[in-house]
Amino acid sequence: MNVLVVEDDAGIAAFLAKGLRAEGYAVTVAPDGDQALSVVAGLGEDLDLVLLDLNLPGLSGYELLTRWRGSGVAAPIIVLTARDAVVDKVRGLDTGATDYVTKPFAFDELLARIRAALRTAEQVSVTQLAVADLRLDLLAKVAWRDGRRIDLAPREWALLELFMRSPTQVLSRTQILNHVWDYSFEPGSNVVDVYVSYLRRKLNRAGLRTLLQTVRGAGYRLLPPGFEGDGPV
Repeated sequence: MNVLVVEDDAGIAAFLAKGLRAEGYAVTVAPDGDQALSVVAGLGEDLDLVLLDLNLPGLSGYELLTRWRGSGVAAPIIVLTARDAVVDKVRGLDTGATDYVTKPFAFDELLARIRAALRTAEQVSVTQLAVADLRLDLLAKVAWRDGRRIDLAPREWALLELFMRSPTQVLSRTQILNHVWDYSFEPGSNVVDVYVSYLRRKLNRAGLRTLLQTVRGAGYRLLPPGFEGDGPV
């Protein structure tokens, strides 16, 4: 993972570089905006993340954000600055920052924010999911099975995405509620069973292998054909 630290304070820059390298990141330090532009241009798509101070010699952090986002740089950019006013945070995020961390900061928290930003960037980069002959386009929100388009309602689409991100894993009704509905229904609600039934009718077509299966007493799973595991019950 290539991380660019844009920081004019030599002490802070050295601290960040040492800590990040100890975590396995490849770190480049740029003390001003001009060098930061050169590093980003040189790394291109190999750039994974930027830690950006706002108060820099020459080009400010805001100007760098504007230029990078305007030119299509998609890597996460975490602002790391002493500016803690709400107006500065809003401006930074609106200009294109992925996250905004104020100094002084706890290094462990910064690492957690870096991991979160990288996870999000990785998820966004994936535009399609595929399990056996089932394909889901995350941008168009359309599914196909065996080359035939499947039209899905929003909840059905969210449910299918959840199953396709965890193929073979048994998902309980509570897990499904928390991921797809974001809140819990009253105990005994059958909303999950109803929507799984809707989805199953659209996926398990005649002549095609059953994919969406019930695991009695446990929940549901998406099981690719040929998977060696417990059989459907």
